[in-house]
Amino acid sequence: MFDAVKPAAPDAILGLTEAYNADDRPGKINLGVGVYKDASGKTPVLATVKEAERRLIDTEASKSYKPIDGDPAYGACVQAMLFGVDSSIVTEKRAATSHCPGGTGALRVAGDYLHANHPSATLWLSDETWPNHPAIFTAAGLPMKRYPYFDAKANALNFDAMLDGLSKASAGDVVLLHGCCHNPTGVDLGPDQWVKVADLCAGKGLLPLLDFAYQGFAEGIEQDAVGLRALASKVSELIVCGSFSKNFGLYNERVGSLTFVAGSADTAKAVQSQVKACVRRNYSNPPAHGGAVVTTILQDQALTTQWHGELTEMRERINGVRSLFVNTLAQKGANRDFSFITQQRGMFSYSGLTKDQVGQLRDKHAVYIVGSGRINVAGMTEGNMDKLCEAIVDVL
Repeated sequence: MFDAVKPAAPDAILGLTEAYNADDRPGKINLGVGVYKDASGKTPVLATVKEAERRLIDTEASKSYKPIDGDPAYGACVQAMLFGVDSSIVTEKRAATSHCPGGTGALRVAGDYLHANHPSATLWLSDETWPNHPAIFTAAGLPMKRYPYFDAKANALNFDAMLDGLSKASAGDVVLLHGCCHNPTGVDLGPDQWVKVADLCAGKGLLPLLDFAYQGFAEGIEQDAVGLRALASKVSELIVCGSFSKNFGLYNERVGSLTFVAGSADTAKAVQSQVKACVRRNYSNPPAHGGAVVTTILQDQALTTQWHGELTEMRERINGVRSLFVNTLAQKGANRDFSFITQQRGMFSYSGLTKDQVGQLRDKHAVYIVGSGRINVAGMTEGNMDKLCEAIVDVL
């Protein structure tokens, strides 16, 4: 049976890292995969994570299975970060949270839930969006459509076109929105625009599904929740897929969350029972360690304060590198204005480089960038900036 199987095409992002690892040229640069890197080019383990792990090792008494939807304490920490501890969503118990294997796992469980319980719903994705979104929801069996989002010529959000596109969605459809640090463009909605999108969803009876993988990477934990909270103030039902890979640096621990908000506590319980059924037939229950690390940090005020400082340091480094990148390109004689990159937020930037230019960067200069021109800004350092910018100027 296996002899007839053909090799699958490599993943557009993870396959790029495989090619990078196989490249033996010195000074190679990987700006593809979405992981944070410090000024030395390494992905660090946060000091707060190390301390939480030390405490867990000292106190852990069992490796028994966790509940299907994870520890309740973890869910409580997630909801406090999303909505605020005094939110009526939390106090009225209108939210139910599951610990999932990463943000990707949360998205897939959400897709399975929608397919099983709301089969007539169409999922609307932004154009552009994270390349894995269509694959995840296709595997879950969901029909999909696109709404306009990014204006490539202006390197900016095309908000009027976005609203016009979403106006074509039908009641009961699901709209996937990026909570902050839009992947791949780095272009976000402003606070007033979030309110207009929330009004549209409420008016048309659309269900928002928020992919919230970068909370804290744009402006801060509270500031980055402005879109989510605008939605929560206008609609009674929504879905939030979260991730602690970036803001806690827990990439390989696969710490994600799936939160459903309903109109009442009883409805939230009913929905959660269906979510748990999806989880049970998928991976049964979540991994424990990463969730315990997050819970340990967020339940300790001193560790939480220290973590906020570490998160601020990561965010400020990314913003500083954006400015350095734009300035260095200008100094190297780039024949194009890249100042828009300083207005984008988060780890990613839509650079405007063409697929052919990306290929030249890889072949001539050992610089690895996703074919769409999306750059992981966090992969840039002061040490590789000159080489990177000289290579870009060359292919321009």
